[in-house]
Amino acid sequence: MTTFGIVINPTSGRGKGKGFGEQALAEFAKHAIEIIDLSAENFIAAAKNAKEAVEKKVIDGLVVVGGDGMFHLGVNAVVKSNIPVGLIAAGTGNDSARALGLPIHNVVEGVAALVAKIGNTRKVDLIESKSNDRTFYSFGAVSAGFDALCNARANKWKWITGPIKYRFAMYRELAAFKPIPYRAVVDGVERVFEAILCTVSNSPSYGGGLLITPEAKVDDGKLDLFILNAISRLELIKIFPTVYYGGHVGHPAVEIIRVESIELHSPGMPAYSDGEHVGASPVTCVVSPKSLNVLA
Repeated sequence: MTTFGIVINPTSGRGKGKGFGEQALAEFAKHAIEIIDLSAENFIAAAKNAKEAVEKKVIDGLVVVGGDGMFHLGVNAVVKSNIPVGLIAAGTGNDSARALGLPIHNVVEGVAALVAKIGNTRKVDLIESKSNDRTFYSFGAVSAGFDALCNARANKWKWITGPIKYRFAMYRELAAFKPIPYRAVVDGVERVFEAILCTVSNSPSYGGGLLITPEAKVDDGKLDLFILNAISRLELIKIFPTVYYGGHVGHPAVEIIRVESIELHSPGMPAYSDGEHVGASPVTCVVSPKSLNVLA
């Protein structure tokens, strides 16, 4: 019998995560999948449970129920092991699920999609990163700039939910924002510049559907470095809506560069990965090809 570990975020999807998790448990039972519940009272404890289950090899796969942050937990628990990770998408952004072609907010189809891939998993790339205080892996993106500041502000707001809060956070941050001075080492070549955004992407979108690097692929052995060079606040407000369909890529201030490694220095900037706070600048990112086994 196949045994899956499961981690459920009860607060994901505007509080719907608990219900989605309970439904997922019932659906896995229908498929004769044995489940070990690794959920805990907080993110850190759940991550520890998942990591220990992988290391002790008591599970054949790890399933997370939630959004991009929960997938980040799963990725870091199973990375470079032979144990695959699956995602029941129950978050507000769900960019990881989009990149993997998984159902969103549909538990029955989500469980069926994971079960169908048992024994037929897929290898994808990750971003292997080091911030000022930790080493971590990311499936989606890593940033240390304006978007990280917006993420930090949005995460503090409890009065608004869903992807729209990131837009509101952007407008709030713009009030006092100035272009950030960066020093970067891109595939061994140093570069100094001022920019609004500087993000390292493995997948096409982040922030709940922002198609920041539309041509990015999770299995091409490359990372996509996105740079939005210094522009006015008004110009940024004009560009922002076009990111939802990739219309920003032709703007003269936008650069997208395929890279294998990058070192970003943006003094005083927080670092965020897949919606999770992961320390602060400087951040080093290196592509880690085919290092994640996914049920997708």
